[in-house]
Amino acid sequence: MRMPYTGAIDCDLHVPAPTIAQLLPYLDDYWRDQLVNRAIDRMPFAMMSYPPNAPISQRADWRASQAGTALDTLRSQALDAFGVKFAIANVIHGCVALHNDDMAAALSRAVNDWLRAEWLDREPRLRGSILIHPQDLTQALAEIERLASDGRFVQILMLAMGERPLGRREFFPIYAAAERHGLVVAVHAGSTYRYAPTIVGWPCYQFEDYIAQAQAFENQTVSLIAEGVFQRFPQLKFVFLESGVSWLPVTMWRTDKTWRGARPETPWIDRWPSEIIRAHLRLTTQPFDAPDAHAVAQTVERIGSDDMLLFSTDYPHWQFDGDDVLPDGLPALRKVLIENAMATYPRLAQDALGGAATIEETI
Repeated sequence: MRMPYTGAIDCDLHVPAPTIAQLLPYLDDYWRDQLVNRAIDRMPFAMMSYPPNAPISQRADWRASQAGTALDTLRSQALDAFGVKFAIANVIHGCVALHNDDMAAALSRAVNDWLRAEWLDREPRLRGSILIHPQDLTQALAEIERLASDGRFVQILMLAMGERPLGRREFFPIYAAAERHGLVVAVHAGSTYRYAPTIVGWPCYQFEDYIAQAQAFENQTVSLIAEGVFQRFPQLKFVFLESGVSWLPVTMWRTDKTWRGARPETPWIDRWPSEIIRAHLRLTTQPFDAPDAHAVAQTVERIGSDDMLLFSTDYPHWQFDGDDVLPDGLPALRKVLIENAMATYPRLAQDALGGAATIEETI
């Protein structure tokens, strides 16, 4: 299905991850010296969850059309082509997988400053995600506080596969900061590869890794519920990026079923887990892993809410055909394209109230 409206909000768009050479101007003297003298600036730092040359990592027609600057390309292929009003840029950078916490924090800061200077300052439709290295909680919190005053950053960005489930209470200070500043916590598909991406060990192929991401999102959902994250932070929203959708109805059903028998263990869960999920969890529409329009509509019906889906192009990853950016059978299009994002992201809602242009239907 093609875009029926102008003015949609793209909740998952990717700008090209910067090379270390591009980040050098955003690093202090010490880290520039360290990275150059140790030849680290020659390393690609690409996340292998999306190998750069894999077909799924970039749509073929977008890969072939690289005339002009990266920003010009993004404007023509993603912002103008789909008529979006805002697009949230997510930078998936290999620095988050480093074991050197200080280097990881320094590079995360540089990525965020690069995103602000090279993209947000130059394109008013773009919004940003604060990349953090959550293995070092103190430095992650400092980075959130450093950027929280810039209203163009609308969420905190983490990966689905790390060292610990995201419901663990050591992450609570991050969630407290997010709630305090009106930021969303975004969890993107991907791994730091500290452990095998499947529960039975290391796979041979990226194909296997990609499929295993859905299980990681299931695990994170149950962790957030079991640890009482949303009882502690009732205003907090989580957005799962590139999680797929079809796994969610079964996970909701199984979590409700198990909670009925195991509820004395977690007395802070004060209502059906599925109700908590519907209130606090959001998923982006790409990839929508259903085969046809009937399955799409059936999946949304089984979720039991049309509030949970947020429009995304996942640019430049290849998740849909041609310009058919929306799956057929998707109900409540205005909610998915516009209203759900406004309800999820406090900072986008503030932008809208501040005099943003009126959203108009094109057909």
